[in-house]
Amino acid sequence: MTVFGVYRQHGRVLIASLVGTAVEFYDFYIYATAAALVFGPLFFPATSPSAQQLAAYASFGIAFVARPLGAALFGHFGDRIGRKSTLVASLLLMGGATVLIGVLPTYQSVGWYAPLLLCLLRFGQGLGLGGEWGGAALLAVENAPEGWRARFGMAPQLGAPVGFLAANGLFLILSTSMSEAQFLAWGWRLPFLLSSVLVGLGLWIRFRLADTPAAAAIEHDHPTTIPFFELFRTHWRQTLAGTFAVVACFAIYYLTTAFALGYGTTELAYDKREFLSVQLFAILFMALGIVVAGYAADKRSSRGVLMLGSGVAVLVGLVMGPMFGSGSLSLVALFLCLGLFTMGLVYGPLASLLPQLFPARVRYTGVSIAFNVGGILGGGFAPAVAQGLADRGGLAFVGLYISGAAVLTLVGLLAVPARTEREFRV
Repeated sequence: MTVFGVYRQHGRVLIASLVGTAVEFYDFYIYATAAALVFGPLFFPATSPSAQQLAAYASFGIAFVARPLGAALFGHFGDRIGRKSTLVASLLLMGGATVLIGVLPTYQSVGWYAPLLLCLLRFGQGLGLGGEWGGAALLAVENAPEGWRARFGMAPQLGAPVGFLAANGLFLILSTSMSEAQFLAWGWRLPFLLSSVLVGLGLWIRFRLADTPAAAAIEHDHPTTIPFFELFRTHWRQTLAGTFAVVACFAIYYLTTAFALGYGTTELAYDKREFLSVQLFAILFMALGIVVAGYAADKRSSRGVLMLGSGVAVLVGLVMGPMFGSGSLSLVALFLCLGLFTMGLVYGPLASLLPQLFPARVRYTGVSIAFNVGGILGGGFAPAVAQGLADRGGLAFVGLYISGAAVLTLVGLLAVPARTEREFRV
């Protein structure tokens, strides 16, 4: 293959990784935004505004329960038949569930069928997402040239801020261009329906890719019969370490986005449009953190950068109470910028660190299980738990949730041998 051909193939891989996770986070975060803004009164019985909000946040957490199941299911096929076809299937499932949420009837129309269908489709989102991130990370890292793994791993990670910008930007445009009544009646449905366009783009790109070298080698050497069982028989320590390594990034992300939006626009009474604008600006710092972490991880180590980011995250949790509850939108914006930059530091190197923990024959399963179980621990019910903590003890208690999650991540990283990156083989 010519030099031009190599660069073109690498470009396709990076775009496919980026677009796939951008769609993933767009789909996932439009649900989080809708849960914070409208799902409570639309899909749950009118007991009290706080109870409706808690129910909406609980439905948000259902996807995190489904994600490990999706990780095992798609990891099985990813390790047996290859990364490419598995990624196509996961994207179809996740995108299909998202579009169907956009046509659901409300509680007022069909009663308890409305929250039941909402939760079933949320489960479908989580099932598809369980296999999406691990495959996208492997697509990038297993195709990376020597010494470029963390920088190639930035591509799927940058999908998170891209998806967030698309989701929240669209919600901001809709809430600005229509009345509250119109937005509640039908405007919130548009982001879900538009997901079909993004999914179509992602599928078109992925169908044009070849599989990774590791997937081809597995097929040649005969894949393991049941990767899930082999993973926990021979690599349970690495799985546990990888799981804890993920916790902090999820806690920071969902508390500075979903919880912050809901709490900031209700309890703290900030204007919805102003707060969405602040979050859109702050998410740029997450992208910056991912880029800084990617370059630093290739120069130093992914483990070292993640440990540094986790230490900073402990401090971020301690300042959440005084900054987020200050009554000043400027200080709130500063806190969100700091928190999301730190999120970038502890999220950016994960795509290069987790694949290094597992051999190729169980790598898709191992990476997906660790990432998604860590997601449950760190972020699955973080908005609901944070709402309860804030109601009982104030925002300082919510900050301690972030600090505690960062400590768990440090524990996981200490269990990862420092030589892991030197010994990694695709």
